[in-house]
Amino acid sequence: MVIFPIVIIVSAVLYIYYKVAILKNNDELTQKYFNGKARLCLGTFLLFFGINQYTFYQTQFSLFIGILFGILGGLQMYRGFAEAKHYRSEWRRLNPNE
Repeated sequence: MVIFPIVIIVSAVLYIYYKVAILKNNDELTQKYFNGKARLCLGTFLLFFGINQYTFYQTQFSLFIGILFGILGGLQMYRGFAEAKHYRSEWRRLNPNE
């Protein structure tokens, strides 16, 4: 199960990348779009961390932690996807020439 650590590391790196990109940008709409994408990466990190936690230890406690992280990750992913989709369409509406 090498895929879980790879996805965990990539999603953590992308989360940090989008959070730094928020600091570099002055446009509020772009900041909110990047925040949605960062939230999506955070949700991916939590979901796959919870799955990896259970597959590595396979105890009842790790199952509880995995379910908890899976639920929180799924909620973060859903909200991040919705925010990113909304602000991407809003940016396209305000900047039709680009």
